[in-house]
Amino acid sequence: MEADRSPPCGGGGGRAPLLAFLITEDWFFASHFLPMARAAREMGLDVLVITRVRRHRAVLEAAGCRVIALEAERRSLNPLAIAATFARLSAILAREKPAILHMIALRSILIGGFAARRAGVARRIFALTGLGFLGARRDQVGKRARGIIRAAMRGVLRNATTVFLFENVDDVRRLGLEPGDPSVAVVGGAGVDPDAFAPAPLPPQPPLKVAVVARMLWSKGIDLAVAATRLARAQGAAVELSLYGAPDPSNPKAIPEATLRQWAAEPGIAWHGRSDDVPAVWRDHHVACLPSRGGEGLPRTLLEAAACGRAIVTTDVPGCRSFVRDGIDGRVVAVDDAAAVAAALMEFAGDPGRVAACGAAARARLLDGHTERAVMDDVKAIYARLLAAPLPAGPAAAAPRSAAA
Repeated sequence: MEADRSPPCGGGGGRAPLLAFLITEDWFFASHFLPMARAAREMGLDVLVITRVRRHRAVLEAAGCRVIALEAERRSLNPLAIAATFARLSAILAREKPAILHMIALRSILIGGFAARRAGVARRIFALTGLGFLGARRDQVGKRARGIIRAAMRGVLRNATTVFLFENVDDVRRLGLEPGDPSVAVVGGAGVDPDAFAPAPLPPQPPLKVAVVARMLWSKGIDLAVAATRLARAQGAAVELSLYGAPDPSNPKAIPEATLRQWAAEPGIAWHGRSDDVPAVWRDHHVACLPSRGGEGLPRTLLEAAACGRAIVTTDVPGCRSFVRDGIDGRVVAVDDAAAVAAALMEFAGDPGRVAACGAAARARLLDGHTERAVMDDVKAIYARLLAAPLPAGPAAAAPRSAAA
């Protein structure tokens, strides 16, 4: 494990309360959750990010975060490896004594929740960014796994100062909670800066230029976008598909690079790998496509495309359907139905005015509660409420650092 280069911030007097984020990958925090760290810094909190460190330590530190490396392979189900991660994390939390532990995504919530109990960290945020591939599975294995997760999060890991933070209402109910529950909060995803992702004029049409900007995973429906493009072109529609993203080797649903290259050899299909300039991608395309099979929270790729004023084609799954309004911002089609995706693409290929109208509506939708500033204000209210809440008695009570005078 890479050593922490910063000194520990203990519970000495005169120090600001510490907000600790727990997340599996540094790139995930850098790409999605820096606004939440900035929100905490605006409140005068110290911010710590506990994560597997690869290439983004400097980005996190530049945002005012201290970083502690926690080496853990999120794909691994090895009980010994999980136990070792739990022990290291428990030791970190016992040493740092955060006032709030903000755990992002399922694996962090499950391991972090038990570690927080052991270390006496009472104020906990369980941030569900979707149910991942478990949410996409519709078999008995997926159903049983979701039942175990519900039981743990609503039972042994929950206390009087636990907040469940969701990105869509569907996941609230799938966890057996209700949107009106005082321990439940729903925010507009990770939030997007509407100035950084600003609308640009649509390129000439035809052809209809469609892009998928996402990790190259089967669960994202990348193969459905490819199949839909084939179908649309076979019926004479001028449609071109660009794939932007890389396979995620730590995800069991990663698409092999050989498959991506094979698709890119077909007419009308291109794979560009990961892009560091997403606004430039949308300047060159008309439509954002994400035919997800499920497991989403609120996909940032849809928020970014909407901010750029692009029409959207997506599927009727949690997260996607909660943001995209069918017939207004784009089309919401059946899951796992390449023909339905193809029909939506052909519809847009034949009606440039509809493409523009849906893109404008999507931009307005983004501005209504899904901006970076809106999400920052929402999480600041959650942090303030938790810091003001009395700690529960017993071993779950942490010893928070005193606020600065």
